[in-house]
Amino acid sequence: MENLLEKVSYLKGLCDGLEIDHETKEGKMIIGILDVLDEMAASIMDIEDDQFEMQELIDEIDEDLGSLEEEFYGDCDCGCDCDCDDDCDCDCDCDGDCAFFELECPNCGETICFEDSELFNDSVVCPNCGEEIDLDYDCDCEDCDCQE
Repeated sequence: MENLLEKVSYLKGLCDGLEIDHETKEGKMIIGILDVLDEMAASIMDIEDDQFEMQELIDEIDEDLGSLEEEFYGDCDCGCDCDCDDDCDCDCDCDGDCAFFELECPNCGETICFEDSELFNDSVVCPNCGEEIDLDYDCDCEDCDCQE
């Protein structure tokens, strides 16, 4: 933006070189316009400097936040097949050591993740709408303890 300051300085020099009379109406107007342009250019330079400093701070904060997110969330390994990454919203608290299942609430349409141990309950409650969802399923396996 220094180019803008240079242009205003050039115009002021041109005004002095043309020997514009500061006492005439036109001369006063031109000098006033040049003064306003000079102030505007200086203000724009200050704003750009402030913006540059803020952008550097924002970049630092973004890097720090990215590090914290990676440290806190890491790679999601919850097994709930919800394609969750840094923004997992299944509230599973599984830390990757248990199996999870998904189903869609028939009342509100929200996708619900729940632990495999909850499969043996008769129902689960949708955390979104509070609707109780019956868990009726048929197990075809012979070697499990699914309590048929």
